[in-house]
Amino acid sequence: MFMSEGRFDQAAGLRRMANPQPVQVIAITSGKGGVGKTNVSVNLSVALASTGKNVMLMDADLGLANVDIMLGIKPENDLSHVIDGTRSLEEVIITGPAGIMLVPAASGIRRLAELSAMEHAGLIRAFSELNHDIDTLIIDTAAGINDSVTSFSRAAQEVVVVVCDEPASITDAYALIKVLSRDFSQQRFRVLANQVQSAQEGRDLFNKISRVTNRYLDVTLEFMGVVPHDDYLRKAVRKQRAVVQAYPRSRASVAFRNIAQKTSKWPVSGVAGGHLEFFVERLIQSHNGHMEMPL
Repeated sequence: MFMSEGRFDQAAGLRRMANPQPVQVIAITSGKGGVGKTNVSVNLSVALASTGKNVMLMDADLGLANVDIMLGIKPENDLSHVIDGTRSLEEVIITGPAGIMLVPAASGIRRLAELSAMEHAGLIRAFSELNHDIDTLIIDTAAGINDSVTSFSRAAQEVVVVVCDEPASITDAYALIKVLSRDFSQQRFRVLANQVQSAQEGRDLFNKISRVTNRYLDVTLEFMGVVPHDDYLRKAVRKQRAVVQAYPRSRASVAFRNIAQKTSKWPVSGVAGGHLEFFVERLIQSHNGHMEMPL
């Protein structure tokens, strides 16, 4: 059973809301798999942490998790234990490179890939119980368009769509943006061009998507930057390390650090939208009143 009544300390939640800490919540997503989304999530998290930010990385690819594999970490507990009630969220958090707080999911467990809307909301609500000092929460979503992706994307303040210069990636990125904008009123997206040969190629890729969205959708796209194709990135993956640490002078590392610097300057809401409690609330509201949170 997920999140028993006694486990949620409402008084503690109210105390945190009385002394709120703005938190930047960023969902990293993509229309299709294989575009390097998880690599972006991991390296952006480590690069941000290296600037002094307190960063939490949540693996929200709930059935095919691989953040822990990418970092060579073997967690004893993961989100499956939170969902079945045997562990609290606090108990599954582990420390990763550069001090990032990693919330691991599980791989190959069908139950995790088929959570109900209420369970998605309950999972996010668990974050309001955390006592950790967090500046940025990065959510590595699954690829594609399913309930998990839309739930986490709609609850985040920033949605980053990772694309590469392949027809399927462009088409699927547009489809994801279309669904989130048309069905769930998400109107602003940041686009990151990954695995490109040059900055110009990345800009051209962004322009391809932007031309179509400008014509057919009522959304705003912002160009986040590029991560170049880099053999050192593949080497880092084989070593199960973040490239920004394994090969700090590589082209990809320089790009990730530049993107992290930009990201660290994004405005963080000082009102409700900037707090984890509201992140939870937005997730609940995103289901248009068709569900209620268990108290």
